[in-house]
Amino acid sequence: MAPFSVRFPKLSQQFALLLCLATGIGTAQPRTPVVVELFTSEGCSSCPPADALLMKLEQEQPIAGAEIIVLGEHVDYWDGLGWHDRFSSPQYTQRQHGYGDRFHLESVYTPQMVVDGSEQFVGNDSTRARQAIQHASQAAKISLRLSSLTMEPHKVAGAVSVAIASASLPKGDLYAALVEPAAVTNVKSGENGGRQLKHVGVVRSLVRIGSVQDLASGPVKFSLPAQQDTVAGKTRVVVFAQKSGQGSILGAVLEDTVNSGTVAAR
Repeated sequence: MAPFSVRFPKLSQQFALLLCLATGIGTAQPRTPVVVELFTSEGCSSCPPADALLMKLEQEQPIAGAEIIVLGEHVDYWDGLGWHDRFSSPQYTQRQHGYGDRFHLESVYTPQMVVDGSEQFVGNDSTRARQAIQHASQAAKISLRLSSLTMEPHKVAGAVSVAIASASLPKGDLYAALVEPAAVTNVKSGENGGRQLKHVGVVRSLVRIGSVQDLASGPVKFSLPAQQDTVAGKTRVVVFAQKSGQGSILGAVLEDTVNSGTVAAR
């Protein structure tokens, strides 16, 4: 007697695709944006290891489920101590003081890392950074979208909107930043004299462009001042929503500028 066997029909390509979609096989899971701010200075000898950590986080994206968006904010209170940091601004010093008040610090310091506006610590602490990013990646965020991004002689303009309609939006502030993805400086004097310093996510301008609740009425238009050395294709725009009083980050989006004046998704 011949052995008993049962033959099943082959799965059609369409059915296999539906099965993959249903089970999530072969589909990339969306990552939650996490904003990592580093308050740093080229005049601070303790800052290069923190700058290196920020670079590693940005390049390696080591936390599953997190899209790490880095912002290097160079403070100006080191500028009179032997070396003037070309990226420094009193605006970033003021923002750092805002975090100092919120976290009840006795004084501000460099290097300081702030993850998603929720946790702060010494900027070269890799373990603490990973833990904070992991924790922040689990928070629910507003999904933001950039559009109409263009470069003009002295500014970058665009619009931000809510990618997914929401019945209610939390109270908070909208910020836009013009960011230089990478920069190198040969420091000639001061604590880092003779060293070549490498930076990522250097904030060149930062502007409050409205409130989070403005998004309920449609896209929020904005413009960012650009320096003479701002070059299309070598800059990016970051827009983030933050609870009032420099609280936790509610959502963020990043796009690279390209030579055509449009944007390229990261």
